[in-house]
Amino acid sequence: MRVLFVCIGNSCRSQMAEGWARHLGLDCASAGTHPATGVAGNAVVVMAEVGVDISQQTPSLVDDFSPGDFDLIFSMGCGVYCPNIPLDGDWELADPVGQSLAVYRKTRDEIERNVRKLASTGK
Repeated sequence: MRVLFVCIGNSCRSQMAEGWARHLGLDCASAGTHPATGVAGNAVVVMAEVGVDISQQTPSLVDDFSPGDFDLIFSMGCGVYCPNIPLDGDWELADPVGQSLAVYRKTRDEIERNVRKLASTGK
């Protein structure tokens, strides 16, 4: 199963989802509709706290991916609109950018629950 995680900046939520998915053995990628220049530092910190290294990941543009290359595509939330990308679901996660580490941790844990469910059920 190959999964694509999509959000706006591809600097935080989708990067954490990609990190969790890779950590759990899934084939995946992440992308944004308006990618940032780098992964959010707080995202790197909170993922490292649980033993997942996303420090070498980089934001990508969703237009650089073909939807046919993925079995499932999930939006992280915040009204991501990709007319050429059919979404299989929206995880409706609030964007933690600019928030405290506590908010990042909460988002990380929500993403972990979603990715673990995906890894075990394929949904």
